[in-house]
Amino acid sequence: MENFQANPPPENQLHFLDYWRIIRIRKTVIMAVFLLVVITTTAVTYILPKSYSSTVRIRVEKDITDIPGLFERQTVTSYDPYFLQTEFEVIQSKAVLYNVISNLDLCSYFAKRFNIENKLETNETFLLLKKQIDVRQYRNTSIIEIRVFNEDKYQAARIANEIASQYRTNRMAQREQSSERGIEKLNQEMDVRDKEVVAAQKLVSDLRTKHMIPDFIAEGDSPAPTLDAETVRKLETDRLLAENNYIQYSELLSTLTNRPIESLRDIVPVMWPNDRQLEDLLLTSAQRHQELTALLQDRSMENPDVQRVQQAINTVDQLIESRLRGIVDGLQNKAKTAKGQIDAIVNQLEEAKRKDNTNATVYAPYFEAKRDLKRLQQYRDALSLKIFQETVDKSLPKTSSVDIIDWAEPAIKPLRPNIPLNIALGVIVGLIVGVGLAFFIEYLDTSVKTIDDVERALQAPVLGVIPQNVGNLLDEGPESPHAEAYRVLRTNLLFSRKNERLNSITVVSGGAAEGKSTTVFNLACIFAQSGQRILLVDSDLRRPSLHKFLRISNSIGLTNYLLKQNSLEEVIQTTTFTNLDFLPSGKLPSSSMGILNSTRMKDFINEVKQRYDVVFFDSPPIMGVSDASVLASGVDMVLLVVQYRKYPQLMTLRAKQMVEKVGGNLLGIVLNNINISQDSYYYYYSGYYYDYYYTKKDEDGSKRTKSRKNGETGTEQAKLEIKQKY
Repeated sequence: MENFQANPPPENQLHFLDYWRIIRIRKTVIMAVFLLVVITTTAVTYILPKSYSSTVRIRVEKDITDIPGLFERQTVTSYDPYFLQTEFEVIQSKAVLYNVISNLDLCSYFAKRFNIENKLETNETFLLLKKQIDVRQYRNTSIIEIRVFNEDKYQAARIANEIASQYRTNRMAQREQSSERGIEKLNQEMDVRDKEVVAAQKLVSDLRTKHMIPDFIAEGDSPAPTLDAETVRKLETDRLLAENNYIQYSELLSTLTNRPIESLRDIVPVMWPNDRQLEDLLLTSAQRHQELTALLQDRSMENPDVQRVQQAINTVDQLIESRLRGIVDGLQNKAKTAKGQIDAIVNQLEEAKRKDNTNATVYAPYFEAKRDLKRLQQYRDALSLKIFQETVDKSLPKTSSVDIIDWAEPAIKPLRPNIPLNIALGVIVGLIVGVGLAFFIEYLDTSVKTIDDVERALQAPVLGVIPQNVGNLLDEGPESPHAEAYRVLRTNLLFSRKNERLNSITVVSGGAAEGKSTTVFNLACIFAQSGQRILLVDSDLRRPSLHKFLRISNSIGLTNYLLKQNSLEEVIQTTTFTNLDFLPSGKLPSSSMGILNSTRMKDFINEVKQRYDVVFFDSPPIMGVSDASVLASGVDMVLLVVQYRKYPQLMTLRAKQMVEKVGGNLLGIVLNNINISQDSYYYYYSGYYYDYYYTKKDEDGSKRTKSRKNGETGTEQAKLEIKQKY
């Protein structure tokens, strides 16, 4: 048999009204927690002792003097939050608070306050006092507020002022002690440096005497060189000049050596152009050759004039040759002279360097000792200056490091407890805790709450929604406002069955007291009102209850028929409700517990299905005994009753699975016992009918919710004001 599979509803996001629904349902918890918190807060507030607060304000700077020191400028102190945080701890330290405890005799004060016979120890008083102190910075400034809380407003002011005074005293004393320790250490270092200077001076004097260092050398910081820089530069220039001359002469000699006289006459004037004598001889030779050439034009060689000119030419040529030889010899001499100058200058420089190296080696220990002496003297002078500076700075006033700008005064009114604030916080916290607890309880509650929960968890449709406090319709009458909920259930049930020949129905539930007996009884009454012949069978053999609704005896019934003690006509009883017959459960013998799981029970079901239009079977909880499973498998249709907010969803799901496991045809779910007045989620399902029936005109016309005016039509009279969900 196919099981009904409902399409899962879409996941809906929670709306604000869903949260409001939870608050309305859990309003008792919220109000209880709210009142508990508010009452407790108010009671504690009035019980708490009054506490006064006094505040002293001090401006705290780093350790600076009131005027600049001897060798320093007055600078603006930069803001340092870490410095202030450090001072917070110093103010609350034992070094400060122990003096406060001693000066104000707080050990006796706290012992008397707490009714302690013996005087408190200082460390115990320190812990108590520290709890009453609040140190904080004032709005990103260098001002520190020291706030003291105490039941005695005068004592609070005294303690605050004493803390500020002791902190200032402690700060100045620490600064003075630090200066004294520093100066003492500097003096010790000064003595050591003096001894080192004396020893260094003796060493310098001994080394000067040992190496016989002259005064002009000893006055310097290093050995005086034999040649000064200017002399060295001059010698170096002379050497370069001599080298240039030597190179020039050498190149001329290499060019002129081993050349014929005729070649030298052409080369020497060019390479040695400044020799006037040679130039004159060459000019004379040229003139004589011109004269000879002119004479030879008209004369012969034997001519006396020609011979005279020739003789002059020969004489001039000899002089030119002699002069050329002299120039070459002169170049050789000049080259030798330049070479000698180079050697002399080099020897002079080498000798000066050797002498300087010797002096440097010999005088090095002296000048090293002299430099050490100078360094030690500088250290000693710096120490002497520092000692003098610290001594002067120590004597300068330093009151600006800690300046008390506002002394503490007794408070006008107590600071604690703040009654309006505490009660307001109690109200807020009570609401928050109450609402939070309500939502937490709602989160832990896994029972069925909405139709969506049922259809999502069970994958089955909800055919009906039954309101809270429903009785049997026989007592309430056919015009009962609850009847319409069962009429809706009847309509949905008829439309849900797949075959009109399916006319046997059992109503089951997962647990006890979920309202299945009331549901099956009222549903049978509604079917009977429609004119169908109905048989209501109380098949809950262990705890039968339907006979109580009809106020008839349960002495004979279904068990008697199944045990073949009575016939069917004898056990079925008619009721005062038209078209409704009833079969009680009868007395169940202890030896016949499985009587419903019998062939005679199956035959009984088939027979009554043919006699009646619809047959209803009540059953025990399906999770408790097997009878409900037997009935679910034997009848045509099964309705599962789920009570609102009673059992976990897993239990309801298990009940549905048990019906399907035995082959039962589960048509749908009936959601029972809904409190519509609290949960407006279900108002659309049932609320309209209550407004309609409760405000409907009585037959005598004594009460109306809306008066009918003369001339109004029947349609206008039938108009009803439908109450909206929200």
